Amino acid sequence: MQKVLIDTFIVPKKAEEEFFRRVKVNRSLIKNLPGFLQDSAYIREKSADEIQFVTVAVWENEDAISNAKKEVLASYQKEGFDMPGMLERLGISIERGIFESAES
Repeated sequence: MQKVLIDTFIVPKKAEEEFFRRVKVNRSLIKNLPGFLQDSAYIREKSADEIQFVTVAVWENEDAISNAKKEVLASYQKEGFDMPGMLERLGISIERGIFESAES
């Protein structure tokens, strides 16, 4: 059964430029991984100082997500990138969940 990885970020507006540069890198990477089906992204102004950004990535199954996570982490290591460190430094919060369709 297809699995959907949904990430919700709360991003201070002052951090948008750096954050979206990284988002572009990550979205480009996952689109080439086995089991990736599609993705989309949504944005809204949460307050005068923050935006909410949501990504939705659809994968063939749970194994595809697990393998993708390993590939993404390996890519981070190769380039010396610290995602948790970047999020903390920029004051960005993330909520992540794996979902499946509620359609019967």
